[in-house]
Amino acid sequence: MDRAALKTLLEQVRSGERDVEQALAELALLPYADLGYAKPDYHRALRLGFPEAVYCPGKTPEQVVEILKVLASRHEVVMATRADRAVWQAVRAWNPAARYHSAARIVEVRPEHAAKAPGVTPAGFVAVVSAGTADLPVAEEAAVTLEIAGDPVERVYDVGVAGLHRLLDHLALVRRARVVVVVAGMEGALPSVVAGMVGRPVIAVPTSTGYGASFGGLAALLAMLNSCAPGVAVVNIDNGFGAAQIAHLINCQQ
Repeated sequence: MDRAALKTLLEQVRSGERDVEQALAELALLPYADLGYAKPDYHRALRLGFPEAVYCPGKTPEQVVEILKVLASRHEVVMATRADRAVWQAVRAWNPAARYHSAARIVEVRPEHAAKAPGVTPAGFVAVVSAGTADLPVAEEAAVTLEIAGDPVERVYDVGVAGLHRLLDHLALVRRARVVVVVAGMEGALPSVVAGMVGRPVIAVPTSTGYGASFGGLAALLAMLNSCAPGVAVVNIDNGFGAAQIAHLINCQQ
């Protein structure tokens, strides 16, 4: 249940369309369902403006489907992250209308009439900037998550520090964004460059892209944490989903 649905329920009680007992029965399903192996959180949309997402690694395709079913019974739009083809096939067997964003590894389940995840209207657009093509899976995870949440997104890809003229060609666009998500591996320098040129919050996402001394993204993570540019916040390695959630919250602040 999201804010809009809860508000509608309360207004129906006030107007007499529903009685108190009906409302209590509706609210009794909150705040979570207990499946034994999982407790899907119905309240997360009320707290954060976006329903709980299902993280697929470590779960069987059948478990992912069952959790999605429970969440979809209470939310118009739900999603699963880091989904492989086996998960996608299981979800599609349950819901043929589901969509698989293969580059982002995200499964999206929504009715055709649902334009976006319900919540606060975003104030602007989010720019998702990636250093290289190898960073695209994480960048797309961020971009698709934002789009599912209802945020307009502008993608600026393959503009890393090895050729800064590529970034400069898109600088006017990036400066108009409400918030910027910057995804980079290797030495992780791009977020500092962007933050030094753009007067917007920058959410830095280190990726595990790089040769041996990058230590699976640790070098990029430490570089971003040590940025001398102000206005940079850093999420965990390869965490495009987490960066998108922060960007969404910032973008919905009026």
